[in-house]
Amino acid sequence: MKILYYLPNPDTIYAGKTIYHGYKHAFEDLGHDFKTLTPDYDQKKLFEEYKPDILMTSISSLVFRFLDLDLVKKQKKKGMKVFVNTPYWNSPISKLRINETPSLKDNKDWVKLIASGEYGDIYYNVCEQGDSRMKGFKNKTGYDYHTILLATDKTYSNPKFSNKFFSEISYIGTYLPAKRAYMKRHLFPLGKKYDLRLYGQDWNLYDRFTNFIQKVGQYFNIPYIKSFKKNSLSLYEERQIYKSSVISLNIHEDYQKKYPGDLNERTFKIPASGGFEITDYIPSLKKYFVEGKEIVIAKNTKDWFEKIEYYLKYPEKRAPIIKAGQIKVLKYHTYHNRVKKLLNLFQQIS
Repeated sequence: MKILYYLPNPDTIYAGKTIYHGYKHAFEDLGHDFKTLTPDYDQKKLFEEYKPDILMTSISSLVFRFLDLDLVKKQKKKGMKVFVNTPYWNSPISKLRINETPSLKDNKDWVKLIASGEYGDIYYNVCEQGDSRMKGFKNKTGYDYHTILLATDKTYSNPKFSNKFFSEISYIGTYLPAKRAYMKRHLFPLGKKYDLRLYGQDWNLYDRFTNFIQKVGQYFNIPYIKSFKKNSLSLYEERQIYKSSVISLNIHEDYQKKYPGDLNERTFKIPASGGFEITDYIPSLKKYFVEGKEIVIAKNTKDWFEKIEYYLKYPEKRAPIIKAGQIKVLKYHTYHNRVKKLLNLFQQIS
């Protein structure tokens, strides 16, 4: 099959890029043809020459700034199906987060577009069925939403140990406003006692300012400004860090701790890489993992520090959890799994 993936910000240094690569590698590894559509392409020419079976896209002001909806409608009439990664109907995310889409229910034009049937054929989200963040979506649009969790890219699931990245404790991620209070209490104090290494984005004011400038450049598609910042780690190096750290920490945003189903990519990437994960508590973790056997969950602040100290002290206790977690993730939580679910949905509507 021919898959066209719309990536409106190909130079992003945030999670959208790793999700894109996860789907790309999975589709290609499963034998499908995969192309990427960006704002720099001649969309008319690409649609006419490539003739995709599936367009994977999403909903945001950035998406609709560049995507030619008339061309999408024409291709739909020729048989193309459109899979839409859908924002929350009732979003708990602050409106100050310019890289996040506000509540879908508040944009009447987007709701009208969905209800018209002229955009998507399948709408999906990380939310579990019945999640209050999607309550009202079907009633107002006429479409169900499907639960497609984030996952890991299994083509990077066997990294080599690296002395360069060895540490007692590591964390890879973005210093988001909704995580800062938690990090100040749970992450930064670890650096006073252990070898702690932090990787990722927005850890200081300069990075936050220059990353914001780059986002502006991506929104207006301004050459150089949209791409002058690069990822500090390759996809493989990220996996090496997980493999080479004694403990790899996982921290979610505050709002994610209130809802089922909202597991970040780290939840799956750490064990897939052969790393040992200690994560904060998220409601759905016990649905997908056996606590204490496949993943270690810290229920509160005291539990967080006690479990970190315990598993640093007793390395033999980590090995079976690493093995079991890796087996679970590689069997059920790869982008290969997610692609297969999407293709099953495609068969149902074709």
